[in-house]
Amino acid sequence: MLNNIGLPGLLLIAVVVLVLFGRGKISSLMGEVGKGITAFKRGVDDSKKELDEGMAEARDVTPENEKDKV
Repeated sequence: MLNNIGLPGLLLIAVVVLVLFGRGKISSLMGEVGKGITAFKRGVDDSKKELDEGMAEARDVTPENEKDKV
């Protein structure tokens, strides 16, 4: 269904959206989307750092008599 839209259809949709919502509303909406993406990326980076720190603090709890049985 979406394969048949093409460039003229997309341009028509963009113009209709621009007329309905106005330039100011669309730019503020895109600004909020950008802030959300930035916050998501920051959260992913923070969780990676926490996992790396947790792995650095991990210690081997294998009993001494079991370590030689690799």
